[in-house]
Amino acid sequence: MAQPDLITLTEPYSPVSEAFRTLRTNLEFSGLDHPLRSLLVVAPAIEPGAAKTLANLAVIMAEGGRRVILVDGDMRRPTLHEIFGLRNDVGLSSLFANSTDNLTNLPLQAGTEHVQVLTSGPLPPNPSILLGSARMAAIIAALTAQADLVLFSAPPVIAVTDAALLAARVDGTLLILRARGTEREHARQAKALLEKVNARLVGAVLIDADRDNILKNYYK
Repeated sequence: MAQPDLITLTEPYSPVSEAFRTLRTNLEFSGLDHPLRSLLVVAPAIEPGAAKTLANLAVIMAEGGRRVILVDGDMRRPTLHEIFGLRNDVGLSSLFANSTDNLTNLPLQAGTEHVQVLTSGPLPPNPSILLGSARMAAIIAALTAQADLVLFSAPPVIAVTDAALLAARVDGTLLILRARGTEREHARQAKALLEKVNARLVGAVLIDADRDNILKNYYK
């Protein structure tokens, strides 16, 4: 049963779902010279709807049978398990418990067709240490070996260092900006922080924007 936050499943032909397909096309073109196998999708500051945006992007990226793994890298305030209605007793944080584990049995759960989810797992005392460790690099490698695309969430960029640490390890970062919500200074700070770690910023997506009147007429 489709979760209510996943509009790409509940209303697959809606203007919002088509906007996600446009975003997918743009991301695919941005990866022509440097393929995107792993992508961080994150907001500069706390933004309602950021996690839902990532979840819906995962569904759209999986259309056509593409294998997608969605990882909740927010080990402070995780939400992806709630969106997909999954348990969160094990997950990303669990993979740090045993450094000798060869990561062949990742605790992935079925989110939707062709989308697997690695939830955050139990909240660790210091997530930034885990995300910046060599073990995290091994986890990313194990995930990308099992999927065509791995999508990560993280806490807001300017709130803690988690997002910057993760951005430095993945192939690209996509910023989520909210119309009439995200402050320009926050967006500038986030961009500067990502540039300091040599993150590859592939673009930004604007959420909660008003629909153009022409599109309103087209989708009546």
